Order: sequence, then structure tokens, then C-alpha cells
Amino acid sequence: MSSYSEQMSQLLTSNNMRFLFEGLKLTLYISFISIVLSTIFGTILAILRNQKNGPLKFLASFYIEIVRNIPNLLWIYVIFLIFQLRSTPAGIVSFTVFTTAALAEIIRGGLNGVDKGQKEAARSQGFSNFQIMIYIVLPQAIRNVLPAIVSQFVTVIKDTSFLYSVIALQELFGKSYILMGRYTETEQVFTIYAIVALVYFVINFTISQFSRWLSRNWV
Repeated sequence: MSSYSEQMSQLLTSNNMRFLFEGLKLTLYISFISIVLSTIFGTILAILRNQKNGPLKFLASFYIEIVRNIPNLLWIYVIFLIFQLRSTPAGIVSFTVFTTAALAEIIRGGLNGVDKGQKEAARSQGFSNFQIMIYIVLPQAIRNVLPAIVSQFVTVIKDTSFLYSVIALQELFGKSYILMGRYTETEQVFTIYAIVALVYFVINFTISQFSRWLSRNWV
């Protein structure tokens, strides 16, 4: 049986670290694209659902309720198998579909929390409904629910680990799982788990801290 130092020297090579880094890049790529698209679409759906009535409100509500109440894992299966997308596009689309619905509800809560008196005051100054939404309501709504939005972003990054088990996409967790098949000693497996856990923690903790700073300094 090899010693602990020998096991670590076999595992912690530049090639293996580069292998994990390639998975991390894919994780961040999928997460970033999904988060950007979900924020845009989620904001639009939140505004549409907040209308008093009309077909667009119905469609937005229908989408949000259907998607939000079905697990993201199932959406990954559906989009990959039914629409026959490649692994990376399937990952981006499935996370965008699910996260859009989640963010729409979060942002809608923020919209409802803005004082209606501010809207009336802006309207009396000649602001159009579009200007009121863009310059007055939406910035305040986003600020009010920023912690919940960032929490959803963190969930996206963590949940990319589903992609390897569902569609064999070699993101960070997928790469680490492959390494575990090559290095099977208990110490090596736990070291790989520790490295991956540390990477996820550093990324998500940094995002959370930035969110807190932004909440305090957002004028």
C-alpha cells in the first residue's frame, strides 16, 4: 500500500489540476449564461405577471407556475432527451428555463414591495409607465430582493453538479468524478471531494459577500 505522501503526489499533479480547471470553466460558463438570460427573461415575466389583466399576464403566470413546481432535474432530462440538444446547450437551456421562473417570482415580490405613492408622484411629473418602471420601480425592486436573487444565482452554480449524472456533461463535479475513478484510495477520494467543495465554497461565498456589499452601497 502506498504512503499518504505518495498518494497525494500521484493525485495533485498539474495535469489533474488543469483537468479540474477545465471543468470549472465549463461550470462558470453554463452558470453565467444561464444567470444572465434568466435575469432578463425573469424580469420581463415578473412585469407581465404584475399587470392587472390580459393574455400576457395569463401566459406569464402559466409559465411560472408550471416550471417552478417541476424539479430542475426533470427539466434537464426533458430538454436533453426530447429536444435532442447537445450537452452544453441542454444544460444552459434547462437552467435558464427553470431559473427564469424562480427569478420572476422573486422580482415580482420586489415590484409589489415598492410604494405605489412613488408611481403616482412620478406620473404627476409626466413620466410614462415605461419610464416609471425602468427608472423608479425596477431599481428599488431589485435592491429589495437582491439577497434572494443572489441566493438563486448560488443555487444555479451548485446545481450544475446535476449535469454530469443526467447528461454526462463534464463540468467541475463531472471532472472530479472521473478523477475518483482513476484514484480510488480513500485519502485520494476525500481529497478530491475537499478540493471541489472548497472551489464551490470560494465562488459562492465571494458572490454572497459581493451581494452584501452591493446592498449596503447601492444608492
